Amino acid sequence: MLTADHYARLGLARIYDKVLAGERLSVEDGAQLYACNDMNAIGALAHHVRTRLNGDKAYYVLNRHVNYTNICVNGCLFCAFQKEKADQPGAYLLSVDDIVAKISDHGGMPFNEIHIVGGCHPKLPLSFFEEAIRKVKTAFPSIVVKAFTAVEIAHFATLEGITTLEVLTRLKAAGLEMMPGGGAEIFAPAVREKICPRKSTADEWLRVHGEAHSLGLSTNCTILFGHIESVADRLDHLDRLRRQQDVSGGFTCCIPLPFLTENSLLKLPEERYGEHNGMDKLKTIALSRLMLDNIPHIKAYWVMLGVKMAQTALYFGADDLDGTIVEEKIGHDAGAQSDQAMTTTQLDEMIRRSGFTPVRRDAFYNPVPPESGTCGCACKGGAA
Repeated sequence: MLTADHYARLGLARIYDKVLAGERLSVEDGAQLYACNDMNAIGALAHHVRTRLNGDKAYYVLNRHVNYTNICVNGCLFCAFQKEKADQPGAYLLSVDDIVAKISDHGGMPFNEIHIVGGCHPKLPLSFFEEAIRKVKTAFPSIVVKAFTAVEIAHFATLEGITTLEVLTRLKAAGLEMMPGGGAEIFAPAVREKICPRKSTADEWLRVHGEAHSLGLSTNCTILFGHIESVADRLDHLDRLRRQQDVSGGFTCCIPLPFLTENSLLKLPEERYGEHNGMDKLKTIALSRLMLDNIPHIKAYWVMLGVKMAQTALYFGADDLDGTIVEEKIGHDAGAQSDQAMTTTQLDEMIRRSGFTPVRRDAFYNPVPPESGTCGCACKGGAA
C-alpha cells in the first residue's frame, strides 16, 4: 500500500481512510477514483481489498462451456455470436444428446462445473432444458450445472406463459445449481435502449437474480464496459449490483467484461476507440473490487482480457481467472484472440508466475484437492 501522504497529495485521503477502515465507498468516491490517473494508487487500494478478502489466493476451476445455440430473438448490436434465423449461414442448435456429448468427449475428465448458455431461441420449450440438465446430472452426478442467464430465464417464462420464479423452480428441480451473470450488460436505460432494446430490462435482470437467490441458487453478475456507456453509467451499474446483494445476498462473483470491438454491429464513436485500452480495463476491474464490498470475488476473465492482462488484473483487485473453458464461442465470435482452452497446469503456472497461490476450486469457491494426472485432474495427462 502506498503512504497516506501519497493519497493526500492526490486528494484521495478520505477515500484512502474509508478503504482501510472497510467502509463502503459512495458513487461519488468511485467517480473521484476513476478520474485519478495514478494507476498505482488505484491498484494498491484494490489490491488491499482483494488481499483482505482472499489473501494471495488466485482461483480457477476445471470447467467446460457449452453454447447450445446461436439462434436468438434479441438481436443485440454488440453481439457477434447471434443469428436471427435458423436458416442463416452458421446458425446452429445442439440437441440434448449433443450437450451431454460435449461434456463426455474429453476422456472422462472430471469437470467440476458445466457452464451452459445460449441465444434466446424462438421455439425451444422449457422441457428441452429440463431434460438437458437431468441428462447431464445423470451422466455426471458430481458436476455442478451453472446455466442460463437471467435473460434466458425471462425468455423461457415468456414462451411458457409462466413466471420467472416458476421457471427457476422447475429448473432447480431438474438439477440447476447456479446461474452465470451474463445479460446484465449495462443497466443505464438510455444505453440499453441503443445496444440491446429487445433484451430484458435492468429491473427484470435484477429481479430474476433475486428470485434465484431466494431459492438458494448462487449466481454471478457482470458488467459490459467500453462501448457507448459513460463512467457514471458504470458506477451506477456497480451500485445497483451491490444494492441487490444487500437485499438477496446470492452473488458469488462479478465479472467485468470489456467490449470487444471486432465483428460487432455496434460501432463506437471514433473518440471512444482511444479509451479502449489496458489502463481502462484495469481501472474498471479495480473499481469493481472497491465498489462491490459485499461480493466476495472479482473475475479476470482471461478469454476476453487475454492472458497477460488477466495476470496483471490479479494486482488490480481480481482473484479469479475462470477456468479451463475448453470451447467458448461468444467472446471469440466477437473477436477475442485468446486460446479456446487452457489446461489446469497452464492456469496453475500462470498464477504462480504472477506471484500468487493457485487454488483449484469448485463452482462455489470450495478448494478442490489436486488429483492424479499431469494436468491436475484425474485424466491421463490430457489437456483440459
